[in-house]
Amino acid sequence: MKTLGLCVLTGLGLSACAGGMNGGALGNTNQNNIVTQYPIETAMLNIYTKQRSEKLVAVVGNQSVSADIQVTPKGSMRFNNKPVQGAEVNTINKVNNQITDQSVAINYFSLNPLVFHGFTDSTGKYSLSNQTTTIPKMATIGDSSALITENVYADNSMRKKIGTYHQDWSLTRDTNNTAWFCIETSSNLLLSYDPAGTSSECYKINARGDILANKVTISQPASHGTKPVTFTSQ
Repeated sequence: MKTLGLCVLTGLGLSACAGGMNGGALGNTNQNNIVTQYPIETAMLNIYTKQRSEKLVAVVGNQSVSADIQVTPKGSMRFNNKPVQGAEVNTINKVNNQITDQSVAINYFSLNPLVFHGFTDSTGKYSLSNQTTTIPKMATIGDSSALITENVYADNSMRKKIGTYHQDWSLTRDTNNTAWFCIETSSNLLLSYDPAGTSSECYKINARGDILANKVTISQPASHGTKPVTFTSQ
């Protein structure tokens, strides 16, 4: 799965992601009106497969960095000789409001249950995902799980393997009726600047799985520990 947090910002080695705006089943609440469970599968559908647009921004040094992101469902497609659904992610990156790069990727997935199969992008990269666990319909605050192991290749011949990364998810409380749903990626494999960093995409969701806000933190090795940069939705 090409997470939206892995869209390249040329020259800065940073990235950005997007959220969604669609609803789903209501989560469980207790007698104090505190939501204890959230519809994780619905949230992931809203994040990665539904039509939407969003802008993420960050300040890096004295530069303003942004990513304008458009997600467009592509309907029925074929990938790795299988019938799948596709969703295109078009990202325009800017530094100080000047376009520096544009990338287009397509995530391939199937529904009922939601399973991610891989992605292709405008540079020719081709990935195959092994979804190691089923995405739950509902999850409880404090839950977490491994999600995907992904092998990425230079092109669809799959003769040259670029590398492998892993993705996990977690759910933590924000307020009594919102939570942070996060996708953690073990390395920014697709970044040309420094593939050794990690990324965390966090989405504030409500009991219907709507995406209310999001933030992406990119952590890359520095001379003293790591250097995090956080993008937030605007």
